[in-house]
Amino acid sequence: MKKTVYILLFLLSACSSIEEKMPQNTLPLLQISDNGRFFQEENGRPFFWLGDTAWLLFSKLNREEVAQYLDDRAEKGFNVIQVMVLHQLELANVYGDSALIRGDVSRPMTTEGSTFENPDAYDYWDHVDYAIELAAEKGLYMALVPVWGSNVRGGGVSPEQAEAYATWLAQRYADKTNIIWLNGGDTKGDQNTAVWEGIGRQLRQHAPRHLITFHPFGRTKSSMWFHDADWLDFNMFQSGHRRYDQDDTELAYGQDNWKYVRDDYVLRPVKPTLDGEPSYEGIPQGLHDPTEPYWTADDVRRYAYWSAFAGGCGFTYGHSGVMQMHKPGDENPAYGVREYWTEALNAPGARQMVHLKKLMLFQSFFDRVPDQSLIASGQGERYDYQIATRGKDYAFIYTYNGREIQVNASQLEGDKIQASWFNPRTGETTLIREFEKKGMESFDPPGEMEDGNDWVLIILASK
Repeated sequence: MKKTVYILLFLLSACSSIEEKMPQNTLPLLQISDNGRFFQEENGRPFFWLGDTAWLLFSKLNREEVAQYLDDRAEKGFNVIQVMVLHQLELANVYGDSALIRGDVSRPMTTEGSTFENPDAYDYWDHVDYAIELAAEKGLYMALVPVWGSNVRGGGVSPEQAEAYATWLAQRYADKTNIIWLNGGDTKGDQNTAVWEGIGRQLRQHAPRHLITFHPFGRTKSSMWFHDADWLDFNMFQSGHRRYDQDDTELAYGQDNWKYVRDDYVLRPVKPTLDGEPSYEGIPQGLHDPTEPYWTADDVRRYAYWSAFAGGCGFTYGHSGVMQMHKPGDENPAYGVREYWTEALNAPGARQMVHLKKLMLFQSFFDRVPDQSLIASGQGERYDYQIATRGKDYAFIYTYNGREIQVNASQLEGDKIQASWFNPRTGETTLIREFEKKGMESFDPPGEMEDGNDWVLIILASK
């Protein structure tokens, strides 16, 4: 009983001081669209989630580096940054400030009277505040994992501790308009379920305006366990880092991340879904063995367009060097990382992701649906797979390897068709031809048929 009273008094005291010192950012709150498929800003403007994984940003970057990273991602068109609040329980940031008292999540280590504006007196949480506020100034939303799943699986967090921590965390950031919550963290929802349910409930109760999902274990999806949970606003899956021949899971989807979207798309109630962790650029295929080939920008684009065209509400990119903020002098860096984070910022895939976002916002947004009936024949398998999405008077069809596309445009309104090629590597659009809408039309993409020669066929219909 004494411990419960202590925690409640701590939370009330902490939240009172937070209220006085935390500035208000002004990014529009994010909401679920009326049809349940997408995100929108509170003013109704479409929002296509283009995320980047910066898991260790709070612990490994100083203030100048935080600003450098956020500047870069804003300039490259990203709008969501995925970060772990607590990677470990015994955690200190680059300044040596500990996050918790004796590794207890119900006891965040805060400094009385400190503010994030004062670099001589701030603590771990003031540094987090600084990053969140700076992100808002740059138009970036922060998707925060309260505590990474491995800490819970290891027995370091009880349901009671989790609820106390989630209450404190939600209250601290409830008024921040650029916060999204990623419950979980590379974990399965049928393990330590009481912890994840408790965190979800407290986030919903104390930060009711923020969107919440669950970041699951590799090759699984939040909908396996929490689709009907009141606290879960949208689904997230982790298609993971394995090749077709390396996937030994029950689903065995391998690299076909579009299948996770397909599964979630038919669930009721309708909720948005997205790939929150596909294969990272610059990481070994299979993740752990650096003698294996490394995933490239070509692979990242395939995951992005496959999942978005399947009906996804967004896509999260990742690079091995950036997600772990790899620096000179790091001891035991993970997954055979070969580039420092400052170099990896400009990896080809990172520069190319903005083209997807621009394409998704190019035409009407909320009426977009997946529609494989647009592909007249031969949708293909694995790298040959072609995928189509459309609105009322437009369609996009993606081919990863430049294979000929046969189109049936009868689903589109209008009598005239304008066809163009969109290059996912450069964002350039080239007119093919205009013609009267009739039966099947064939389109041969530029270049030779080979993996990575990917193209989007844009079809625009008019009267």
